[in-house]
Amino acid sequence: MKTGARHAAHHGAGEVASHLPPSAPKTAAHFSHIGRHWDGREGKWVAKLLPGDYYVTTHDELIFTVLGSCVSACIRDRALRIGGMNHFMLPENGGDGGSWGQTASAATRYGNVAMERLVNDILKAGGKRENLEVKLVGGGRVLDAMTDIGARNIQFVREFIATEGYKIVGEDLGSTHPRKVMYHPETGDARVKKLGNREAGSDLVERERSYARKIDTTPVAGEIDLF
Repeated sequence: MKTGARHAAHHGAGEVASHLPPSAPKTAAHFSHIGRHWDGREGKWVAKLLPGDYYVTTHDELIFTVLGSCVSACIRDRALRIGGMNHFMLPENGGDGGSWGQTASAATRYGNVAMERLVNDILKAGGKRENLEVKLVGGGRVLDAMTDIGARNIQFVREFIATEGYKIVGEDLGSTHPRKVMYHPETGDARVKKLGNREAGSDLVERERSYARKIDTTPVAGEIDLF
């Protein structure tokens, strides 16, 4: 009886253990601040980016963020099937609309630094420049502001990609709504859901507040686009 009870207990423990998610893949030390969670529906670990973040993975992971006027570049080596994504807030360091190539700060909230670090980490992981493919998302005009920061971010990232000679294989840019984006570097799939600003939540409002006094709250029906 005792033996059977022990067997049942062990069997039950095994059943519980089988439902636990696998351990998170190892990542570089400089990505230790990136929040990751297990998504049971996707069956994958998901890294969540905030403004100024970027993340590169060599594993079968997803990368998620929410964008307003910010832009994310999703970049991967199509041969090795490794890559990552960034989330930058401004094309330059400075509010005078000057040269976007001159940045006094190394903060990755600025586009040129965010792009360089993302590409360099992919290359360090074994990627090759000639194999890189790019998808671009974001840059919505979501604020009531005199300056369209989303448009500036879009112009910057397109100029950067053209200068570096990388291949853009998809984009979802501009318009007047925020976006949720889920990127899978292994396959290159990017899923984008267009949001109304209320649907995007207070976090978006807070991080975009420095750009203007009031956010546009007109809801926009969203569909998921795969590109």
